[in-house]
Amino acid sequence: MSDIELSIEHARRMAVSCQHLEGPAPRRGDERLREVLSTLRCLQLDPIDAVAQSHLLVLWSRLGSFDRGRLDTLLWKERWLFEYWAHAASIVLTEDYPLHQALMRGHLTGEQPAHARRAAEWCEANGTLRDAVLARLRTDGPQPTDGFDAEAAVPWDTGGWSAGRNVDRMLDLLWTRGEIMVAGRNGRRRLWDLAERCLPEWTGHEPLPEREVVSRAAEHSLRALGVGRRRDIEQHFVRSRYPGLADLLPDLVARGRFVPVTLQDAPERERWYVHADRLPLLERIQNGRWTARTTLLSPFDNLICHRERTQRLWEFDFTSEIYVPKARRRYGYYVMPILHGERLIGRVAPRYDRRQETLTIEGVYAEPTASRAKTVARAVGRSLTGLASFVGARRIVVDGPVPPAWQDALLPVLLGSR
Repeated sequence: MSDIELSIEHARRMAVSCQHLEGPAPRRGDERLREVLSTLRCLQLDPIDAVAQSHLLVLWSRLGSFDRGRLDTLLWKERWLFEYWAHAASIVLTEDYPLHQALMRGHLTGEQPAHARRAAEWCEANGTLRDAVLARLRTDGPQPTDGFDAEAAVPWDTGGWSAGRNVDRMLDLLWTRGEIMVAGRNGRRRLWDLAERCLPEWTGHEPLPEREVVSRAAEHSLRALGVGRRRDIEQHFVRSRYPGLADLLPDLVARGRFVPVTLQDAPERERWYVHADRLPLLERIQNGRWTARTTLLSPFDNLICHRERTQRLWEFDFTSEIYVPKARRRYGYYVMPILHGERLIGRVAPRYDRRQETLTIEGVYAEPTASRAKTVARAVGRSLTGLASFVGARRIVVDGPVPPAWQDALLPVLLGSR
């Protein structure tokens, strides 16, 4: 099946479908939540919540107004999920513990880059601090970051924002090494405890060979991507933790797990793959059986978290402007791309005032190639009113530009939600 040829439209639809962003309207329910999480494998955690926390927005885009309490149950009671490092600090699946354990085993062993070796040396020089942190947890149970008063023999000094934050740095290192875990949260504050007390009995602890770890992680990555190059696979899920993947790809193809495909108009040197499990989906899409959905995406959504791929596959230049000075921003502080069918057609800049229960739209921007049809504008409006409902806004205020062609159809949808 190496002669499969995909149009760019089919490749986009594969990506959107595999990310559970295809229509019809999303279903609610615990099984649907687990299904989405089992495909994504990770939800990036980010402290910016101009509208809502990123991991909640990622789920909302796929599930609508889901039960947030159920997510907490999966995290803190059932321990079906836990917090760890994937392509960034994330919520990950406990069944993937053996894959993440590879980073835990390899972290600070001397096999890492210079910054990790430096951290290893600092950790070794501060054995007393490490022992004090672990002893406090062992004796007193879960503690917040500021619940430790031990001192470091050698201060952590980067010359930057983390300089002098010795306990924070030690907790981060112990977390990465898998000795401690996030046991719960008090608001936004993490509560730490010994890993052995956080993991359920069914967790797999048997170390896997590196080749098996990379193979499993690559399969998870490609299933979630829908279609991708080696670089796409390496930048997804457990970003940059695929040693030897280039040598593994021929074996994955030979075993029938990965199927090489050709993307129309792609450079000859680009080799694209589809996971064998996704071939029935690909056949359905190529036969024209596909339903569009319109929704908004978190700036850190799994579909667009690899910016180079987003530009390559969607021709959509997306850069977060959170840390860009206000005078130099093109769109706004917090910007959410608009997904319409298989295309990224624009972006909105929303901000939620929790005290006033108001969702302010600081701008709506359409891509030059976006349809100006009223049906599209209304669909964008319904996505915004759905977002307002999800975050608890009682009214929507438009305080920024709206594409002229969309105004007549979009504004009544938004302002009629008061």
